[in-house]
Amino acid sequence: EGTAVLCMGKIDVYGPRGTYQIVVQRIEPQGIGALQLAIRKLHAKLESEGLFRPDRKRPLPAFPSRIGFVTSPHGAAIHDFLEVLRRLWPATDGVVFPAKVQGAGAAQQIAQGIELAGRIRPTLDVLIVGRGGGSIEDLWCFNEEVVVRALAASPIPTVSAVGHEVDVTLCDLAADVRALTPSEAAERVVPNRDELSDVLHNVQHRLRTWMTHKVRDLETRLAGVVTRPIFEFPEQMFDTPTQRLDEMERRMNEGVARRIESVDRAFEKASARLESLS
Repeated sequence: EGTAVLCMGKIDVYGPRGTYQIVVQRIEPQGIGALQLAIRKLHAKLESEGLFRPDRKRPLPAFPSRIGFVTSPHGAAIHDFLEVLRRLWPATDGVVFPAKVQGAGAAQQIAQGIELAGRIRPTLDVLIVGRGGGSIEDLWCFNEEVVVRALAASPIPTVSAVGHEVDVTLCDLAADVRALTPSEAAERVVPNRDELSDVLHNVQHRLRTWMTHKVRDLETRLAGVVTRPIFEFPEQMFDTPTQRLDEMERRMNEGVARRIESVDRAFEKASARLESLS
C-alpha cells in the first residue's frame, strides 16, 4: 500500500458491464511510495544517532531463566513461542506483556510493554518483541520511532521476532538479535535440552574413559615402583651409606693418630734441642 508501480499486461474487456481491466503479467516499482519514503527517512535519522551500530549488540545469556515477550496474548505468535519453549527448555519462565501488534495505538502499547519489562523484578534475562507474519501494513507499528527507541534503550538483551522473512523492520535493526519468527526466537534464546543432554553424555563418557586410562597408567607405574629393591629390601638402602660412614671414621681416626704422632715427634725434637742448650 502506498507504493507506485508500473504494471504491464493484457487489456481485457468485461462484456456484461463494458468495463476495462488489465491482466497483470509484470510489475515494476515506479518511484518511492509514501511508506517506503517515511521508513527511509526514519532509518537515516536513527542510524545517524547510532541506534543500529553493531557494537551496541549484546550477547544473549546461555541459560536464561526468565524470558519476557511483548506481543498480543491472543495471537498465534505467543502460542508457537511457548510451545517451542516447553519442548526445548521447560525450566524457563515466560512473562507476557500484552500489547496490540497492529492498528491504531499499537506502537504506543508495544513501547510501554518494553519499558515495563525493563522495570520488572526479578529482572528478565531476555526480552522478545514481535508477532506473527503479515503484510507491510500489518507490521508497520514495528517501524514506529517510539518502538525503535524503546527497544534500543532496553536494559535487557532484546530479540526482534516480527515474523516476516522478506521485510526487515527497524525493530530488527535496533534489537540485539533478529529472529525470523517467534518460534525461531525461542530456539535462539534457550538451549536445546536434548542436544545439551547428548553433549553432557559425550563429555561424561570421555571423562570416564580418560580417568580409567589414567588410573590404569598410575597402577602400572605404582606396580613397577613397588617391585624395586628399595621397597622389597629396604634395609639394603642403609648398607652403602653405613659402609661409607665406617670408612670415613676409620680414615679420620688414622689421620688424627698420625697427626698426634707427628706433633709428639716435633715436641721431642724441640725438647732435645732445649736440653742440649741447657
